[in-house]
Amino acid sequence: MKIGYRTIKTAIGTPIAIWIAQLLGVTNFVSAGILTILCIQPSRKQSFLSAWNRFLACIIASILSILFFHYIGYHPAVVGLLLAIFIPITVYLNITQGIATSSVIILNLYGAHYLDYDFLVDQFLLIIIGIGTGLLLNLYMPSLDKKLKEKQRELEENFQSVLYEIALYVRNRNIVWDGNEITRIEQLLVEAADLVERDKENHILRNKHPYRDYFRMRSRQFELLQRMLPLVTKLPKKDSITEKIASFFEGLSKAVHPGNTAIIYLEELEQLRKDFDREDLPCSREEFETRANLFRLLHDIEDYLLLKKRFKESDVRPKRRTSKEA
Repeated sequence: MKIGYRTIKTAIGTPIAIWIAQLLGVTNFVSAGILTILCIQPSRKQSFLSAWNRFLACIIASILSILFFHYIGYHPAVVGLLLAIFIPITVYLNITQGIATSSVIILNLYGAHYLDYDFLVDQFLLIIIGIGTGLLLNLYMPSLDKKLKEKQRELEENFQSVLYEIALYVRNRNIVWDGNEITRIEQLLVEAADLVERDKENHILRNKHPYRDYFRMRSRQFELLQRMLPLVTKLPKKDSITEKIASFFEGLSKAVHPGNTAIIYLEELEQLRKDFDREDLPCSREEFETRANLFRLLHDIEDYLLLKKRFKESDVRPKRRTSKEA
């Protein structure tokens, strides 16, 4: 069983908050630990927003508690009436995160059955200690780079498998493939997007994220891969063009990596198009439909490669064309 960093922060922060409250002689010092537990968040941005929302909600709850308990009295029904008014206020101000935290303060004030200056200062100190301890602990957030790199590696491995399976199908009409890689790619893209958002919230002043554009590019490529799959099933069973397409997909499967060598395969694709144009014109409807599907497939492959080409600078130089090639 793996212990998460939020669990560790909670285990460290709770006793620290209680200890500080005890040192300062605050009554209901255990409440400081409760406030800290409620304030531990998964990212720095959420921590700052949560701390502000909880602090503001606690101040409003304290003011309402003073008014209700002083002028109406200490009765369970008054607590219910107070919450019935307080909760809609938090919803209106969009600070609902502070409801649980503020409830601790409300119940402390109700349990005391008296209000004086010293006790109100105690409650204010509880708010500062509890929320402040949670905020300070949340300033440290472990790097997600390792997890993002792992998602990148696994995603590329699954892309390689899909492209290789396409090559096998085009060449041998292999239908053994169960397509699990497709489902896994979908999961990885969702998980990676969540990690990127969390990491962005941990770097509040950074506008761009190095992995965000990468996973977006792969997501668009995945859409194109899904469009290619039904097209490859409609290619002719065996001829020179389909063999070249199979070899192309096989080579492409070996070139899925963080770098950019798309220009090489765009040049190969251009040659495939020239070979395609040299073929005899279709003589039947079936041949015409096959030719149309092949044209669409080549177009989708080009879009797939262009996405990578635009994503980052090429790692290789394009070949110089001779006058004959031009």
